[in-house]
Amino acid sequence: MQELREKFITTESGYKEGAVAVFRQKISLEKPYDRVTSAVLTSTAQGMYEAEVNGIKVGKQMYAPGYTYYPRRLLYQKNDITSLLKTNENELRIYLGQGWYCGRFLCENKTQIYGKNPGAAWILTVTYEDGSTQQFCSDMDVEVLESPYEYAGEYDGEVYHADLENSGNVIGHAVPYTEKIPDLLEKTLMEVHVQEEMPVQAVSSLEDGRTILDFGQNFAGIVEIDPQYLHGETLTIRHGEILNPDGSVYTNNLRKAKAEIVYHSDTAAKARSSCSTRKYRPRFTYMGFRYMELSGAAYVPGMITAYAVYSDMKRTGDFHCTHPMVQKLYENQVWGQKSNYVEVPTDCPQRDERMGYTGDGHVFALTGAYNFDTHDFWKNFLTDLRLGQLDNTEGYVGATVPATGPAGIGFISMLGWGNAVTILPEMMYRQFGDEEALPGQYESMKLFVEAEIRKMGRKNLWIGASLGDWLAPGRDMAWQAMHNNPVSNSFIVHDLETISQTAEKLGKNEDALRYREQLEKTRAAYIKKFVKKDGTVAKDYQSAYIMALKFVIPKGELRDKVLQKYVENVKKNGMETGFFATEHFLPLLVEAGETRLAYDMLLQEGCPGWMYQIKNGATTTWERWDALKPDGTVNEEKVQTSGENMVSFNHYAFGSVGEFYYQYILGIRPLEPGFVKVHFEPYPDERLGSVKGSYVSRHGEIRSEWSYGEDGTLHIMLETPVEAEVVLPDGRKENVEAGRYEYHIFTSVQTH
Repeated sequence: MQELREKFITTESGYKEGAVAVFRQKISLEKPYDRVTSAVLTSTAQGMYEAEVNGIKVGKQMYAPGYTYYPRRLLYQKNDITSLLKTNENELRIYLGQGWYCGRFLCENKTQIYGKNPGAAWILTVTYEDGSTQQFCSDMDVEVLESPYEYAGEYDGEVYHADLENSGNVIGHAVPYTEKIPDLLEKTLMEVHVQEEMPVQAVSSLEDGRTILDFGQNFAGIVEIDPQYLHGETLTIRHGEILNPDGSVYTNNLRKAKAEIVYHSDTAAKARSSCSTRKYRPRFTYMGFRYMELSGAAYVPGMITAYAVYSDMKRTGDFHCTHPMVQKLYENQVWGQKSNYVEVPTDCPQRDERMGYTGDGHVFALTGAYNFDTHDFWKNFLTDLRLGQLDNTEGYVGATVPATGPAGIGFISMLGWGNAVTILPEMMYRQFGDEEALPGQYESMKLFVEAEIRKMGRKNLWIGASLGDWLAPGRDMAWQAMHNNPVSNSFIVHDLETISQTAEKLGKNEDALRYREQLEKTRAAYIKKFVKKDGTVAKDYQSAYIMALKFVIPKGELRDKVLQKYVENVKKNGMETGFFATEHFLPLLVEAGETRLAYDMLLQEGCPGWMYQIKNGATTTWERWDALKPDGTVNEEKVQTSGENMVSFNHYAFGSVGEFYYQYILGIRPLEPGFVKVHFEPYPDERLGSVKGSYVSRHGEIRSEWSYGEDGTLHIMLETPVEAEVVLPDGRKENVEAGRYEYHIFTSVQTH
């Protein structure tokens, strides 16, 4: 793609936040268009762009070319546009926005993060029946048209003038683009698409004439406006996740994001009593919302349509049970994933953030890999993680990917976040059988682990400020910073174990020995500092129990004691976990032989708890357990570092409970990486009623069902495409070949 790198153009205009350039190139075919056998458009941008041929969008990708670590990598698209050439005279338009490259982004609301101005490049190659070709490239003959966009940005939305959308008013010509183009130019691996239509579920009106549309589901998406219902009015649309007591849209949690669409309908429509039939959709933004607030024009059914947008992934997981709240929680975590898998694993889709958080991403990654085939999503993310790490002065991985420029570790270590460098490739190996995931990330893991070792020094632990088990109830930021070490250092133990195992497999014996020795030193130091002989961890801190059990303490007498202390803590305190520990909260109770207690915790309706969210109308999982307080008011606790509200009603971290659904309720786990063989071990509970679900692995669909009969008989069904190791609730074990199997176990449970 060297040729494409040399074709970048831009406009003469200086930087103005939210500006959108419109390029036009006339495509005059030198031979009859019906003799065209193929027409392929290869295009990219430093910024965000959308291409049209003869007024029709090219391809399905939204937010092209995609968000990458621009200093080292840029993506390009290749689309067949043969069917869009309708005559010998055609028109190519490129709408170029600023996007993540130089638009307003990050919590700090910065602009020009990666560069000063956007630029675009394209090559259109037309091939005729006789084998001859004709090329059209971005060059100085490309016209710059008057733009219909007054503003376009991810956080604030778009201000659009419909009467300029077909403007042929030439305001200049393209000029050469002088900013640095990264050496690595790759074809897009994972695209964001417009997905399902979201119908309006309810309409209400406020006293001042504003209209509220309720879509019944919190999601990340866009609005589509049909102009035939507008006649010169300016329609303003605000977005929100919940409503205020007066029925208006709640927007305090958007912080500095306007999350607004201002659509100036065609002013000529007043005179001609009709308007353009071209529907408007945002090109350069999306919103996180359940509700829309309309003003400036009367709402008419059909005027507004909404669509979900998220990365295009194959659905692989399914779950159904007759307990309505348990089922709703499953659906909520799926919608949390859809809403936050937009280019990168975002933290939330509504406020001025939407960044690719490493910690939030890895805690949900296994759940997400059951819901959807996320292999390419994470492969793309890990590429940017690796490239951004090269510009970290200490070889570290920060809280967000793509990185936003050269940096070091900083005062807050963010341990638990950057450890995605080992957790994600390990998950890809186990879930998808990707043999290259860990070796391909090895040098990146090594850079990260070496930074950890330097920070640990002779203590063999990294004692310092970090965020700990983020948003654990009752633990504010100051408390976490002072008490995080049992949580944060558990991740170092996992890193050392993962990299030493990977080094051994790769035959890097010297590395393997070094990291294995450091692993034993760090594990011993951890146990000495944080774990008492009676099994108490970190003064009976629940999150520390969980992370120590998950990553640090091997099987044996001490682990048994810690498990028992953990169970006692849960029985006394209920659930007190934040982002990291919640993922393992229920599975560790099952390991401790407390399956009934695990279901008690899943089903309990108080706060903190998953069912508390369901009782309070959640349609996605929340960022905070108490996003809505028991009195119904919003938790508007400020973030100490920014002094701003931090509450999202669409965040997937606590949705990591989906892992429990697949691996424990359904009992579907890989016995060998990639599900070459299956481990089937369901943990039924009569309170869920009947349960069925499935997972489509690389080797085929695995199905699980169970239910209780009136006589107390537990009926279990497994359908597996490969060999399976079966462990039943009555203790029976067997190995089976591919096929369908039914089991019947008499219990004391009565269902009538």
